Amino acid sequence: MTEEKNKMDFIQLLGPDMSVKILTHLDAPCDLIRVSAVSSSWHRFVLEHGLCKQLCLAMFPEISGVTHMIELDNIIEPLGNTPGSCVNWEYLKRNHKVYAFLSSGLHPVRKSCISKAISASSTDNYPEESILHTLEPGDRTEYTASYWSSKGENDPSVPETLVYKLVSEMCLVTEIHVQPFQAFFQHGLPIYSAKAVRFRMGHPRYPIESESAVDNITANEVLGDNQFIWTYTSPEFPMCQENSLQKFKLPKPFLCIGGILLVELLGRVQKQEMDELFYICISHVQVMGRPLSPAFDVKVHHPSGKCTLKYHPPPTDPHMSSTSSPDSSSSSRLRIITSSLVQRGVRRWEQILLGALLGSGPVVVDD
Repeated sequence: MTEEKNKMDFIQLLGPDMSVKILTHLDAPCDLIRVSAVSSSWHRFVLEHGLCKQLCLAMFPEISGVTHMIELDNIIEPLGNTPGSCVNWEYLKRNHKVYAFLSSGLHPVRKSCISKAISASSTDNYPEESILHTLEPGDRTEYTASYWSSKGENDPSVPETLVYKLVSEMCLVTEIHVQPFQAFFQHGLPIYSAKAVRFRMGHPRYPIESESAVDNITANEVLGDNQFIWTYTSPEFPMCQENSLQKFKLPKPFLCIGGILLVELLGRVQKQEMDELFYICISHVQVMGRPLSPAFDVKVHHPSGKCTLKYHPPPTDPHMSSTSSPDSSSSSRLRIITSSLVQRGVRRWEQILLGALLGSGPVVVDD
């Protein structure tokens, strides 16, 4: 009897308002998952108050720019906004699952996140001094110098920019490394660093053709500033005139939604003896962080620049229980196929394939 009296539910004791304040001070959503596993009443409390979403937005306020989420597991029959306790409860469960999965995938992990060098504001000699060389670590490959070089300028204040595509449309970036190039083949071994560096992150302005357009840009093509929307700008970091990989840690990890990085090289310090012009040369750029799971992708809406976050849940176990109805089994298999298709990147033909799977008629696809 005494043991029963000592067992108290603090959520009931403190009330909902105080309990929400306490639970939103947890360190990570994984703690909320443990809380929701304590009992059915705690599970319901966490879901009804959207605590995973609250904690996720507190950790990563950049996600607040996402207008809404679409769980592609429900692409055929999405949950409606019609009133009804069942629909509302399913909506709460879905939000809980999506935000818990999202935030659990955003813990910083030191991993290189650059996928492609897109463009430089200028290039002195292409392709010998292309931005593509900055993807290689070090300043030489075998016996050849490996670096990007700007064009020469009389004015040392003229900046340069380098644009990169990250490995995922959503990357949690923690720090960026830049290595100035030391011209070991020139007299005096000059180092062509910048005075300072600044970083911007964002997404292409035109979303419909963004992926193919970015992939088709050649490294010697100069891009206009109106082709991207920058959602983050770092402080300026001073650069040392040293031939070393200089590490610039962001004030706090930033969730880049859109997968584009701009490196701004501000000010020139080294004049080339041959032509008396100032240059900036970089041998390597590295982005450290964590790409988000391929279960998510982002669609940016033009011209508002707002985002829709699409969530592709991992396929469930295809072995259905014998108690499952034929309709639910068929629906589950369809969702598994849909999820697999999208995860493989087959977005372009998504509706056509789904139409075929639903039996809406034969579909002929040209290679």
